[in-house]
Amino acid sequence: MQHDVDVLRRFNRSYTQRIGALDDSYLGSGRPLGTARLLFEIGPQGARVRELRDRLGLDSGYVSRMLRALEADGLVAVEPDAVDRRRRAARLTAAGRREWRRLDRRSDELARRLLAPLSDHQRSELDQALATADRLLRVATIEVEHVDPRSRDARWAVTQYFAELHERFPAGFDPGDALDEDAIAFAAASGRFVLARSELAPVGCGGIRRVDDATAEIKRMWIGPAWRGLGLGRRLLRHLETTAGELGYRRVVLDTNQTLREAIALYEAAGYHSIERYNENPYAQRWFAKDLVSRGAARTRSAPGAAAR
Repeated sequence: MQHDVDVLRRFNRSYTQRIGALDDSYLGSGRPLGTARLLFEIGPQGARVRELRDRLGLDSGYVSRMLRALEADGLVAVEPDAVDRRRRAARLTAAGRREWRRLDRRSDELARRLLAPLSDHQRSELDQALATADRLLRVATIEVEHVDPRSRDARWAVTQYFAELHERFPAGFDPGDALDEDAIAFAAASGRFVLARSELAPVGCGGIRRVDDATAEIKRMWIGPAWRGLGLGRRLLRHLETTAGELGYRRVVLDTNQTLREAIALYEAAGYHSIERYNENPYAQRWFAKDLVSRGAARTRSAPGAAAR
């Protein structure tokens, strides 16, 4: 582990120096990297101030100070959001749009200068290495959080999952009323729904609903295609298992279709064993179960039958 830490720190030192992150005037903009990056993130389309804070991982006070500096330079206007007047949104002025284009052009020029000494083969190697590093570092910063299953992002993620099933199943997939029925079960005191997010965007999801007092079912577990093969599925599955244990369940079950071979491999590697059919899901062809590690006395749950179906 220490070797990995040393390699990452060495890369950070080398890269930040070469891109000018330490300069007071990043890319000759007359402002440091943080303020220039904020301007770039606002972009031609504008952005809500809260989204900027969340996207960049910065506290409210720091973002406000940078926005005031950009306003004083005539590059940004901060106004009530057109959709929700309680929130503030930042947009680029005409001068701000010109500065944004200048930053974009100079960023391209810097990248070309860094790549120029390399051969075609070396540039190809670097491209692949940086793409892999970017994906892995983004996976490391993904947040898994409990959300309302009726929220826009939750419904979007489950809809993506349904669309993939329809594409992969030989006879297609018809969810019927499952989107709304699942949301009711996941929103109950005996259930949960989680999203995995990268820079606020949902990249995975999964839910828990009650089967009986001792057993929970894991449903609608999905990872976006661009995020597969990086261990996120295992992480999300562990999170769902831990959550089920915290709700007082001692066992989890799930079903899947034989077509989803990678899902079956994930479940088997995580210690699930095959069981007999336990539900009437017409698309299920394999059923699995796993006993959870005891986490103390089961928590008393209100209305334990509310989520059963």
